[in-house]
Amino acid sequence: MTRYRLHGSPDSANLVVRMMLEELEEVYDYLPVDRLTSQQKSPAYRKLNPQGLIPVLEVPGQDTPLFETGAILLFLSDRHAKLAPSEASPARGRFLKWLFYLSNTLHSDLRISFKLKRYLPDRSRHQLFSDTLIERIGAGFQLLEAELKTIGGPFLLGEAITCVDIYLAACVRWAQIYGNSGKWDLAETPRLRRLMETLEDRPALRLACKKEGIEGLPFTRPAPVSLPGVTG
Repeated sequence: MTRYRLHGSPDSANLVVRMMLEELEEVYDYLPVDRLTSQQKSPAYRKLNPQGLIPVLEVPGQDTPLFETGAILLFLSDRHAKLAPSEASPARGRFLKWLFYLSNTLHSDLRISFKLKRYLPDRSRHQLFSDTLIERIGAGFQLLEAELKTIGGPFLLGEAITCVDIYLAACVRWAQIYGNSGKWDLAETPRLRRLMETLEDRPALRLACKKEGIEGLPFTRPAPVSLPGVTG
């Protein structure tokens, strides 16, 4: 293997990795995973990720495929010395803090909100659970709004884009269109909206979205991808 191999499905977490690879201008192969047939649960796919989850990135020179979106972003930023502060930078701690906040908290809450019955079989409790998640997700975006105010932007860590901004863009997109969409309004966070507008102007991110079947304004006026298997 001489280049990256990204396994994914349209508008899944592989979108984040794909945007990262395009921003890095790295060559990669994309291997579609058919969620309609639960290909991600197949024995062959589980050899790549025993959890049966998307995405997986096969990396030249590594003895194991990578999974977990945050881990992949951190690996790529360190490997290419781009889209993240260096280990010696005073902003390194801030970078790690927000990267893992997105991975462990915000993205996790979003994922649960998309698949309530998977995490809570008792349907009679779904509304309360959903309302709690929506409140948590909204509070998370307000936290990021406050950070943008403190830093002064235009990006979450200041003047330069990082993979945290890329990850955040996908979370903002998904919060508006999947699961309990319509219950959080990007207009409530004007600084976050300006960041999304800035990211929509980046050719690499637009290209990644196009390759995922995402049209229009992917972060400020998102629409679901009309392809089989999306969010399945």
